[in-house]
Amino acid sequence: MLNEAMTADPVRANTDPLPGEPPVPDGDRVVQGEDWYGRVLTDRHSWTGYTFLDTDWTEVANRGAVFDSCVFAGVRFNASRHTGAVFTDCVFRRCTFFDTCFTDCRMLGSVFRQSTFTLLEVVRGDWSFTGLPGADLRGASFSDVRMREADLAGARLEKASVTGTDLTGAMLHSARLEGADLRGSELSALNPLTVRLAGAKIDAEQAVVIATALGLRVC
Repeated sequence: MLNEAMTADPVRANTDPLPGEPPVPDGDRVVQGEDWYGRVLTDRHSWTGYTFLDTDWTEVANRGAVFDSCVFAGVRFNASRHTGAVFTDCVFRRCTFFDTCFTDCRMLGSVFRQSTFTLLEVVRGDWSFTGLPGADLRGASFSDVRMREADLAGARLEKASVTGTDLTGAMLHSARLEGADLRGSELSALNPLTVRLAGAKIDAEQAVVIATALGLRVC
């Protein structure tokens, strides 16, 4: 397991950026190869500084469990449902999120690396400062989510739905947003010269923001 002093590093990338060997997990806080299929987690469950290796979380019903400074490596979150759960300063490596839903969850400062997302759905909650650079989020759905200063640089969001979402200060350089539904989202951090927007859906207010970013005058 993780050393208790260890927290998720602040660099948000899909590759491990830190030099040298990774810290040796605390053996007393390692959950490896366990089958958690269909398990129910509640707000009475809490883990700090744990490492979850190659565990199966398929169809887990997570209703408010708390995970702080944990590492998830090779974990299968397929068809799991997370409501009011907390994942702060966590690292997700090589995890699979197929038909996974997060509702009213708090993901502050968590980092996703080399993970796959298919039919991901996020409803409300706070995903500020999360790291999703280069993530393949094609077709994903983010609705009314707080994603302030999230790292979405190079992320693939073609045909994704990102509606009513607060992207203030988000890193969007080189993001692909072709055909995405962006209506109602805060887009002041979006530079239309550094992202791909062909076919994206925006509302009239967003059109003014983007036109202004291009140096145009809206009369």
